[in-house]
Amino acid sequence: MTRFIIFALCLVLPAPLLAQTADVTCDDQHRMTRTLTQVLGAERQGMGLRDPETMLEIWVTQSTGDWVIVQSYANGTACIIAMGEHWDAVASGPA
Repeated sequence: MTRFIIFALCLVLPAPLLAQTADVTCDDQHRMTRTLTQVLGAERQGMGLRDPETMLEIWVTQSTGDWVIVQSYANGTACIIAMGEHWDAVASGPA
């Protein structure tokens, strides 16, 4: 399924942005969010500050278990820095 995510992103992201590196895909943050939600059906499952200028987000497609980690910057750019399959949410609470 990870190949589907890469294929879908190739259809909607401009080629110069895809060519930045083989492992990282960057785009405008709003366009990235639209792609993740509307094209892939993903939902943001969590987010947290990495530093004052950087936010990390975890996006999951519940129906497939595919997941994507997006790093968003204060300048409006967002980059997919990791993706995979078989997401398993861990319930919070006392151990």
